[in-house]
Amino acid sequence: MKRILFAAVSGAIFGLGLLISGMTDTTKVQGWLDVFGDWDPTLAFVMGGAILPMAIAWRVAARRRTALLGDPIPFIATPNPSGSKVDSPLVLGSVLFGAGWGLAGLCPGPALASLGWGGTGGAVFLLAMVAGMVAAPAARARLDRYTAAA
Repeated sequence: MKRILFAAVSGAIFGLGLLISGMTDTTKVQGWLDVFGDWDPTLAFVMGGAILPMAIAWRVAARRRTALLGDPIPFIATPNPSGSKVDSPLVLGSVLFGAGWGLAGLCPGPALASLGWGGTGGAVFLLAMVAGMVAAPAARARLDRYTAAA
């Protein structure tokens, strides 16, 4: 129960921060990404405001063996515990994420937060994102079969 409460409070604080900072305002995000057009630099303050506390949090976490709820912190001992590497699925996923972010002005966190104020654009984006997540494994399996046959 403590874990669920902690997650709910953390998520609420994160969502409130997204709303207050303007990260759920698609025009503001698209203005930030439009560096060669009508650029809106205000989200740089949001980024700076996020980087500073995270830099402190990483330093504190590096000195701890367990998280606040008692679970081990595996990434401290092994920076890349999964052994993942940069490969074509990672690059393609990153490109699709960036393209979606630029076109829609939302990414997953702000899309969820925007549901709180009733934005239909956020709801449509969220439904499309979930549909993509559901379709991706089948598309990946089909691509793997195609490349294996070639």
